Amino acid sequence: MILAMSILLILLILLGLPLFCGILAAAMLGLYASGVEFMAIPIEIFRLANAPVLLAIPLFTFAGYLMAEGGTSQRLVRFSRSLFGWIPGGLGVVALVSCAFFTAITGATGITIIALGGLLFPALISEKYEESFSLGLMTTSGSLGLHFPPSLPIILFGFVSGTNIEKLFMAGLLPGLLMVGAPCLFSVYMGKKWKLDTPPFSFKEFAGALRGAIWELPIPLFIIAGIYSGLSTATEAAALTVVYVLFVKVVVYRELNLKNDVPRVMIESTKMVGGIMIILGAALGFTNYLVDAFIPMKILNFMEGTVQSKIGFLLILNFFLIIVGCMMDIFSAILVVVPLIVPLASRFGIDPVHLGIIFLANLGIGYNTPPVGLNLFIASSRFDRPIVQLYRATLPFLFLLLFTLLLITYCPSLSLFLPSLLEHTN
Repeated sequence: MILAMSILLILLILLGLPLFCGILAAAMLGLYASGVEFMAIPIEIFRLANAPVLLAIPLFTFAGYLMAEGGTSQRLVRFSRSLFGWIPGGLGVVALVSCAFFTAITGATGITIIALGGLLFPALISEKYEESFSLGLMTTSGSLGLHFPPSLPIILFGFVSGTNIEKLFMAGLLPGLLMVGAPCLFSVYMGKKWKLDTPPFSFKEFAGALRGAIWELPIPLFIIAGIYSGLSTATEAAALTVVYVLFVKVVVYRELNLKNDVPRVMIESTKMVGGIMIILGAALGFTNYLVDAFIPMKILNFMEGTVQSKIGFLLILNFFLIIVGCMMDIFSAILVVVPLIVPLASRFGIDPVHLGIIFLANLGIGYNTPPVGLNLFIASSRFDRPIVQLYRATLPFLFLLLFTLLLITYCPSLSLFLPSLLEHTN
């Protein structure tokens, strides 16, 4: 009976059963097979609802949705263009930097492609960038920025793994810069190869663009300063960010009406957060079953018998996490997979902070990996191009990101240098 129900569940998932329903059904099936009461699931959901650190997720999400309204994207693009537009391939650099900043603030790769794609993709084409290059750049840029504060996946990873969130924020800075910098260098190389026209640097334009975006550019710096100065926790920083963004949008730029627009944006962000929380609750129930069934220990015993080296474990881990990134959204993946891999990584001597950065890098790459990476389908819909064309367009950028992944994986100092520096300073 259990086998038949398992096969039926797999078929339903393949036919389009919502992800949280599949995870929740798998959890209930596993608990039933183990003879454990279903009350374990609502208990885990209650524990999720009472976790103080998770209050940062709806607050940062609301702040991100507020920034997605109005002219923030245009101001960010104008500032980036005034700073980098004179470089060969500079518009590609502008697109990558703007998208990374936007993803860090909103916490969602799909929103970045949708919000900035309509602005940047036509600009790239009009500046004589090849269509394939432009498609690949815009698609992959949607998953850049996951390592920068106030990254929601970093907060969730810290909650699930018990790793210090402040250390994770600091650890993500250098790997995040590397993952943005490699495609930027590729864009510069292609710009030189195509001999694209580049406008000269204009201090007047730079000053004007800076004045236009001066209220929004420092937001990540404010978050980092608040957390690492000890003035605020991650949750308090999220609340302060909401207040600041509301002030900027309503009072400074007057792009939002406090009575008419803000409630609408709040409802939209709440829908997203509600969807995330439903998935997280189902994933926590499934994780509870995995722990009760000693699945992490069984995997650990298997790995110890087949993998003898840290390098071999990291190779398998990267391959596995990229597949997970293709198949699952990042929040579900963190809830389901992190409890499985943390004991394994600990046994092989991998620092939990370094593990978190590896985890996010893999899942971000998985979003762009054929055949079922989520960003590929979002970009296909946003730019009205066949999905197969997106497969080809993203390959050069995918190889670059895989190269950066190897550096992040096998050079732990990239992740651990800044946190250790911070500890010594304190």
